[in-house]
Amino acid sequence: MEESYKINPLLVRKYNQPVSKYSSYPTLPFWDKLPAPADWFANFKKEFNNNNHKEGISIYIHLPFCESLCNHCWWNNKITTNHEVEEEYLLAIEKEWKLYKNGMQQTPVIREIHIGGGTPTFFSPKNLQRLLTMILKKSIVHPVYEFSIDAHPNNTTQKHLEVLYAHGFRNITFGVQDIDPEVQRIINRIQPFDNLQKATQMAREAGFTSIGFELMYGLPKQTIRGLQNTIEQVTTLLPERIAYISYNHVPWINQSQQVFDKKDLPSAEEKINMYLPGREMLMNLGYFDIGMDHFALEKDSLYKAWQKGRLHRNFTGYCAQYTGILVGLGVSAISDTETALAQNTKSLPDYYSSINNNQLAIKKGYILNDEDILFRKNITAICCKGKTTFNESQTSLLEQYTFPKLDLFMLDGLITYNKEGLEVTRLGNFFIRNICSAFDMHLQRNKNISDKDLFSKAI
Repeated sequence: MEESYKINPLLVRKYNQPVSKYSSYPTLPFWDKLPAPADWFANFKKEFNNNNHKEGISIYIHLPFCESLCNHCWWNNKITTNHEVEEEYLLAIEKEWKLYKNGMQQTPVIREIHIGGGTPTFFSPKNLQRLLTMILKKSIVHPVYEFSIDAHPNNTTQKHLEVLYAHGFRNITFGVQDIDPEVQRIINRIQPFDNLQKATQMAREAGFTSIGFELMYGLPKQTIRGLQNTIEQVTTLLPERIAYISYNHVPWINQSQQVFDKKDLPSAEEKINMYLPGREMLMNLGYFDIGMDHFALEKDSLYKAWQKGRLHRNFTGYCAQYTGILVGLGVSAISDTETALAQNTKSLPDYYSSINNNQLAIKKGYILNDEDILFRKNITAICCKGKTTFNESQTSLLEQYTFPKLDLFMLDGLITYNKEGLEVTRLGNFFIRNICSAFDMHLQRNKNISDKDLFSKAI
């Protein structure tokens, strides 16, 4: 059992800097605008048809619609109560998937599907069935696969769960954030605990074996005691996974966050004082800290992947499956071939226009060079394994940009390192993103990058 862990507040102040979450490398602020979607598609075809797909591919499907706006959320969403929008959107997804399949010389082997949003369960069970049938038709499901979905406990029905289970879904994550009524009121996400309890029970009865909850610390009006009460209550439902994440205050991206009064937002020190007791509670209940803000029970596939050193990280977060290709479908969805990155337009009209003209809706992207690929491996290893090894071809850049920062991290007890590699300490686990930033050559070379471009702070 892990004991309570104290962190020097001065260290929190020192490292609470704007820094990326490193779900990709290079990070979004450094992506180039592609001159045409053809650049991305040419890379995709090359990587897919040169056997980068042989162990299977991942698919992320972005379903952006929500019936109401949650003020804390900064994901790309479209607010409407008109469910007729489902038909047009599904037609576009079908056309987009066909465009990708036209570039495949072999039948795709699907190893991972993740559906996010928005609120994916905004879509009717019938339409979810139509979507999944279309994706899986004339595809091969890998023998070792993992299909997951994000869901809202208020509108997830038994029929939704039955349809998902029938198509191979065993993982579902419910957005909880906080069950305190005052916090729910100010973030405009009213969901009584009874709704979460009912949705969890239905998911278990439907056959889901991994149920996750997303909790958030640092929300307006949130208190340490209130957050502890949330953890106490939701863990009685024994979710297999818990994402315990920091609220990102980015009102320049999400205008709805402008309704929050700054005095209602906790400081960095207050946030860490929320996080640490909550983390201790989770550890005492048998959850393992497997990476940045993610916890899992020993029986869960994420824990098993972490224990075996196979944990992977991409735009969907931590996952137990590794694939060389991630295909993003839908507005704002992000794709990855390991040598190139691409993001669809965030505009729904622009997305429809491109797809209906038989063009991928790529708005921006990046083609990685050899240097990017090497440093990406360092960052991914630190995020997933808490350690990394260095390549001789990196030496000059490491000495110029990275090692001076690592020296400071080591003085503060965050890492141990030598010329061969690095390992994160127990204390350093709280500052993983800062450590990753030392390997971000784009950030290190560009000192003029705006804090707002990095989207969030370390704590």
